[in-house]
Amino acid sequence: MIFSKIGSRALLAAACLAVLPFVAEARELRIGLITPPSHVWTKVAQRMAEKLPEATDGDLTLAVFPAGQLGTEQEMFQQMSTGLLDAGLMTAAITSLRAPSLQGWFTPYLFTGVSDAIDAAKTPAAQQMLGELDRAGLHGMGYTFAGMRHILMRDEPATDVAALQNKKIRIVPFPAMKVWWQEVGAVPTPVNLTEVYQALPTGLLDGVDIDLDALVGLKFQEVAHDLTLTSHMTFPAVMMVSDMTWNSLSQEDQEAFQKVADEALAWGSEQQITAEETNLATLENEMTVTRLTDGKQAFAKANEAVDASFAAYPLIADFQAQVAAEQAK
Repeated sequence: MIFSKIGSRALLAAACLAVLPFVAEARELRIGLITPPSHVWTKVAQRMAEKLPEATDGDLTLAVFPAGQLGTEQEMFQQMSTGLLDAGLMTAAITSLRAPSLQGWFTPYLFTGVSDAIDAAKTPAAQQMLGELDRAGLHGMGYTFAGMRHILMRDEPATDVAALQNKKIRIVPFPAMKVWWQEVGAVPTPVNLTEVYQALPTGLLDGVDIDLDALVGLKFQEVAHDLTLTSHMTFPAVMMVSDMTWNSLSQEDQEAFQKVADEALAWGSEQQITAEETNLATLENEMTVTRLTDGKQAFAKANEAVDASFAAYPLIADFQAQVAAEQAK
C-alpha cells in the first residue's frame, strides 16, 4: 500500500513536470579584441553584449574579452578557426592577411576623415571585401572605425620625410603599412600594442603609427611628446564570427545577431566622430601637436608605392573608384 502511494505520487509529479514549459539555458558566445576598455571598439562589443540577449529572446549572451586577454589578433584568429573563440572585432589591418582586398581601406589619403570612411563602408566593394572572409572560415558582419592614423614621436615632430629617416616606427604588421613606411625611409617595427608604452622610453621605438583613441586610452602621451596630425590612413575594424559558430545558430538567431551588430557598429562609428574632437582636445593640453597640412604631397612617393602594391587585387581598384564617386557627389 505504501509503495502504491509513493508510486502514484511519482507519476503525478512526472505528469506535472511534463506540462511545464521547457526553459533552455542561454548559450554564451565569446568575443575577443585587442583594444583597452576605454576604446570605442570595446564599447561597441559591450553594446552588442547588452542587446543580444533581448534580441534573441534569451537564446544568446556575449562575453567580451578586451585588451588582448585572449592573445594577439593572430592568436585569436587561430582560436576562431578551431572553434575555441566565437567572434572577434579585429583590425582590418590584420584581417587583410586573410582577405587581402581589405588592404584597400589603407589607401593613403583616400579619406579626409572618419565620416568619409563611414560612407565608404556602404559601397558594394566594401561588402565584397567582407565576403572574402568566407574563404578563411569566417562570417564578416560589418565595419566600425577608430580614428585616422597619425604619427606620434618620442622627442621630435614628424614635420617632413627627412625627420623620419631611419626612425624605428611601430606599425601594424601588414603589407600596405609596411610598404608605406619603408618608402618613407623609416624602419617599420612590429611591436605588440601592449608593449609600446615600455618600448618608447627605452629607445626600442622612436615613434608610433597610431590613432588618437589608442593613444589616449593607453596614455602614450606620458612617454612620447610630439604628435603630428597626418591623417594618412583610416583604420577600420571588422566584426566577424567563426563559421563554426555562425552555422550552428538558427536562422532567427543569425538575423537577430546581425541586427544587433549593425546597430552597435553604426553607433560606434558615430561615437568616433565625436571622439576625434575630444581626444585631440585632451592631447593638445598634454603634448606638442603639429598639423601637417600638405601630407599627401609630403608622402607622395610612399603613397604611390602602396598603390602599386595593390595591382594584384582588382577589388581594391573597384573600391577606390566607388569611394571617389561617392566623394564627388
